[in-house]
Amino acid sequence: MLGLGAVGVLAGKRVQDGLNSLLSPIQRVDPTGLTGLLPGAYFRIYTVTDGYPAADPATYRLKVDGLVENPYEISIAEMQAMPPTRLVRDFQCVTGWRVPKVHWQGVAVSALLDKAGVQTSGKALRLESFDGAYTESLTLAEAQRPDVIVAYSMLGGPVSREHGGPVRLYVAPMYGYKSIKWLSRIEVVDQVEPGYWETVGNYDVEAWVGHSNGRNDPGT
Repeated sequence: MLGLGAVGVLAGKRVQDGLNSLLSPIQRVDPTGLTGLLPGAYFRIYTVTDGYPAADPATYRLKVDGLVENPYEISIAEMQAMPPTRLVRDFQCVTGWRVPKVHWQGVAVSALLDKAGVQTSGKALRLESFDGAYTESLTLAEAQRPDVIVAYSMLGGPVSREHGGPVRLYVAPMYGYKSIKWLSRIEVVDQVEPGYWETVGNYDVEAWVGHSNGRNDPGT
């Protein structure tokens, strides 16, 4: 059985390498559903850079700034000391795959914004990843939903590096490309700025799950 398992691993690697050789550089890093399957959790792991960036959880700080009265940086321990939001919700990729009933825990983005004090001119969020490439956006109303969180825990433990840790965004009612990994900054801005895949891949800025089926907000 061990021998057969080893053969399976080698054959699988050859198949994966063959598939990757047929893909363009963009397809290798994002939404094909072929580039990486995390065993056990059934998440396909995507990155738009050459690898997975890393940050030390002990020194990590999330920046909250822009059109706010009190810009600040916050550590993971400080986020964990705030009232937690716990969700058991699906993760839905725009390419069609889904992981059901994922356990998430974090702090509501609305609570982080309240702490900063959004100015009246603030209408949207610009979200940055510390991979140096990926950005995303939400309207202020979307960001203030109770099911939009900065997650520091998922799948029963800390958010792993591969999953976008030490913290990532989770936007429950929207497709996964809105749930930016390796989150480094929440900037309040005066209008929505299309994110990485809205620009490169012509994805919808409004990413409600089921939108293509005529449902505007299945998260309610």
